[in-house]
Amino acid sequence: MYQFTEDCMIGIPQIDEEHRQLFQMINEAIALSQEDGDFGFVGKNLLSKLKEYAQTHFAHEEAYMEQISDPELSRQQKEHAAFVEKINSYQDTDWTASGSAQVVNELLTFTAKWLYRHILGSDIMIGKMTQSKEDEDAFAFTDKYKTGIELIDAEHKRLFEIVRETNDVIAAQFLYDKYDEIVDILNELKDYTVMHFQDEERYMESIGYEGLELQRMAHNAFVNRLNEINLDDMDDNQKEYLDELLQFLLSWLSNHILKMDKQIPAQM
Repeated sequence: MYQFTEDCMIGIPQIDEEHRQLFQMINEAIALSQEDGDFGFVGKNLLSKLKEYAQTHFAHEEAYMEQISDPELSRQQKEHAAFVEKINSYQDTDWTASGSAQVVNELLTFTAKWLYRHILGSDIMIGKMTQSKEDEDAFAFTDKYKTGIELIDAEHKRLFEIVRETNDVIAAQFLYDKYDEIVDILNELKDYTVMHFQDEERYMESIGYEGLELQRMAHNAFVNRLNEINLDDMDDNQKEYLDELLQFLLSWLSNHILKMDKQIPAQM
């Protein structure tokens, strides 16, 4: 069964409740398929509920983001559209007696993985990039981010430093070869982030941390976002693109550390 844990809560009651309902929907489908084995019925019923859910929940989520002028709205709309396209790709012919079990399992696995990844990589950021920062220095790795795990804290500190360096380059008005400098720093950020996530996951695995799988999903979602960075998209809106990118990087990193990484127990 799939659990809706505190890690998946984004702090917006309506959205959290609708996410909880989707987890319940998935678990009910699993239980029903195990009880009577009628995968054709289970599949058609689940698909109908998913289509209805997507129509209402995505509309609620996007309306909220539009209301607060969330800069991540367009990205959310694309991810929502991709989910709907996948769900709509299933046909009545998929529910044959011989193949329906495989299709149901595929649908359940896809939905659960997509949901975890979407919540931990995208939904968790709703409203975060529109909040003003209380810290005088938003790029400072302060005590509030410390986990008490020496390696993880040192690597988090370096990530904050790389983001600061990226900001400094973006803000430098007269820097020669500024574009190349930004590319170099972003590549360093990607490489260091991947290394850090590997180190962090190895540590969690070594202590048998039960939240490891959710952490992996969150890490993969963030790395995917880094891999999608395309400076050719800047065109005439270079500063706006880079400012929003930087805000996302800093907000995601801060939120992930405070919400998930600080739950990782330090080995005594």
